[in-house]
Amino acid sequence: MSWIDRLKARFTPPAPRKSVEERLSQAFEAAQADDHGAAVALWRVLADEGVARAQSNLGACYAEGLGVARDPATAAEWFAKAARAGDAVGRRNLAALHFKGEGVPQDDAAALALYRQAAEQDDPAAQDMLSWMLLEGQGAAQDLAGARHWALAAAENGVASAMTRLGLMANNALGMERNKTEAASWWAEAARRGDADGQAMLGAALHLGQGVAKDDAAALGWLLRAEAGGSALAAPFLGAVRGALTDDEARQAEASARAPMDAPSR
Repeated sequence: MSWIDRLKARFTPPAPRKSVEERLSQAFEAAQADDHGAAVALWRVLADEGVARAQSNLGACYAEGLGVARDPATAAEWFAKAARAGDAVGRRNLAALHFKGEGVPQDDAAALALYRQAAEQDDPAAQDMLSWMLLEGQGAAQDLAGARHWALAAAENGVASAMTRLGLMANNALGMERNKTEAASWWAEAARRGDADGQAMLGAALHLGQGVAKDDAAALGWLLRAEAGGSALAAPFLGAVRGALTDDEARQAEASARAPMDAPSR
């Protein structure tokens, strides 16, 4: 190397460092490509720098065993750091560990508090889980008004399971007057978004003609989708619905159940 090259090298400024957002995006792209080892390496550097979302993502890798050995205790440590920094996803993920008792002691009250913090930050999954816990009275006394409030918030954010819960609350007069029409409407919204329990309940409503016009052919289609999706709520109605249809009607309903659904508008 000539003295001129050495002088240039000495005074050439280093390449600018990528921004936090650029490095987060790079890690996300690696994870999307199933290169979890690369994603972990990138997130770890950012996590050590105190970037809360990277701490949460690194914790998720330890929780799921992606790019590292599964280690719920280490996952909890990273989620706790993200939660203390105010990251909604970190709070929700730490809540899930407390709820399951993985890596931390099982503690419904702690889980509820963390889900509430994340829900108040408009995290849809946390809103949904908080609604369920309040409805079931886990971590605190049953709170039907709170359960409905957070289910509505989650439904507004497109969470199908919250829509199914709203239908159940309307149908069973939980925290509101009984309204079978509203129940069927919520189940229809959930069903179109692929929630198996919502599909089962819509099928039942169509079979019984409760809140919606009776239609056994449509009912069978939704019940079959629900059963294929793993809902145990469909089985009690399938026999009666099949018995109400001709063989040809049943075959048409079965074909309908196998056809792909249109994506919901929201």
